[in-house]
Amino acid sequence: MRKLLILIICVIPFLSQAQNDVLVLTKRGMHVRAYTVGDPISFETVYGQWFTGDISDLRRDTIYINGTAFSYKEIDAIKRDRQGLNRWTGYDNRGTGILLTAAGAGLFAIGAINGARRGDNAKQWFTTSGYIVGGALIATGVYLIASVKKYYRLGGKYKLEYLQIGRR
Repeated sequence: MRKLLILIICVIPFLSQAQNDVLVLTKRGMHVRAYTVGDPISFETVYGQWFTGDISDLRRDTIYINGTAFSYKEIDAIKRDRQGLNRWTGYDNRGTGILLTAAGAGLFAIGAINGARRGDNAKQWFTTSGYIVGGALIATGVYLIASVKKYYRLGGKYKLEYLQIGRR
């Protein structure tokens, strides 16, 4: 019984693997993002095709996405979707940006309509806090709309490195 237990304990390291290879995106030598098995990735190849999926395996400088093999040198750009404020709901920042921009414009419109209905002077329609809140809503909305998608074009300041951790 002891011999069997010792044999099983000795065989386990040969059957298991503790670490996977890593694909590292760097900007001028500084780490930006790391991809490993199970991570979602969306990229454009040097042939102009876009592929999206989860990394199923990384082996010998090859990335397997949903069963399709790619060399990491064939990747031309990596897309990053920002999930910022709505990471729990699954929507991107575009919806939040549109909502905030509409709220800021609506705040200005309501102030102008109410001031005109009351017969106030045009200078009295808005208060300082109204300008600040409305401007902040519109500025934040425009920023969120503009920052929805970002592409990392490889070759200039962005580079993709393949770190082989284990021998296969």
